[in-house]
Amino acid sequence: MFLRNSWYCAGWDYEVSQGKSALLSRRIAGEPLVLYRKPDGAVVAMEDRCCHRQAPLHLGQKEGDSIRCMYHGMKFGPDGVCTEIPGQERIPEKACVRTFPVVEKHNWIWVWMGDPAKADPELICFAVGPSDPQWNIKTSKVSVNANYRLEIANLMDLSHLTWVHRNTFGGTDGYTKVRPEHAITPRGVDSKFWVRSVPAPVFAQHLFPPDMLFDLNFEVQMTVPCNFILHFQVWTAGSATEGPSDGNLVLDSYTCQAITPRDEDWVDYYYSWGSNVSTDGPGMSDMLYEAVNAAFVEDKEMLEGQHRNMKDRRDAREVSIVHDAGPGKMLWVLDNLLKKEAAESLETTELA
Repeated sequence: MFLRNSWYCAGWDYEVSQGKSALLSRRIAGEPLVLYRKPDGAVVAMEDRCCHRQAPLHLGQKEGDSIRCMYHGMKFGPDGVCTEIPGQERIPEKACVRTFPVVEKHNWIWVWMGDPAKADPELICFAVGPSDPQWNIKTSKVSVNANYRLEIANLMDLSHLTWVHRNTFGGTDGYTKVRPEHAITPRGVDSKFWVRSVPAPVFAQHLFPPDMLFDLNFEVQMTVPCNFILHFQVWTAGSATEGPSDGNLVLDSYTCQAITPRDEDWVDYYYSWGSNVSTDGPGMSDMLYEAVNAAFVEDKEMLEGQHRNMKDRRDAREVSIVHDAGPGKMLWVLDNLLKKEAAESLETTELA
């Protein structure tokens, strides 16, 4: 169900502080993790399970670079090796806890869940983080009671903006008429499309005359396991029908979204939105932040409803429509990587 050899977002960098009791509990792809910062600032990701009686380590405490289990006091270094057992001098060789490669990039914390030898930081997706001085980015997060494959389908099919987000983004059926260009990449799909001569998104319509029209440009980079990076631009409507608009650029923005499956039923969603400083103004990125938060409440309700129905009727017949092209391509990429990883794992097992 989950790729192991992949980087998963464990949250925003500010969620892991230097506090003595700052132990962050996460569940990623079915694995319980605990994250903490060493005194030098580096983040440690460790299985959230003491090797003694499986007590949760996030209920422990930090001691320098190490973490101590507060059930029987066993102490583990940042490499997961036990260095102290109170009341016992000899430390068994097997007294250790699994650790995971960690990289901080674009203000996200990324954890590699598979073979550490394959943990290539170059596989981390491109994003624009709040620390980038050219962008005024606001961040947030939400948890959704749905399978991450539903999130993939939702993000790869933006025609739903017309309906699900009719009160926040919609305002036009133009989204249902476009046919995005999809290009498959080794670990995802790049998509792009224009929505021409439409009203401003609902959340911004109060800023413009009611008859004013715009050209909206969407450029998406989607990568496994479920990372969605959208470069979104708004132009005043121009005469161009193909390629760039010949209008004036009103908004140049990025929304960066990393969706991390906890298990088959839940995801943690870390997202942001903000304007380039060239099109930003007082309150602009705050308005975008408010809009995306409202929209994600709409998505959450729809996705959780889908998930419940699919759990109730796993054999229910589904009919494909034209808007399934993008989701189909992205899920094809994911499934191919899952099959490849399973085959490699089987080969390794047989050789052993």
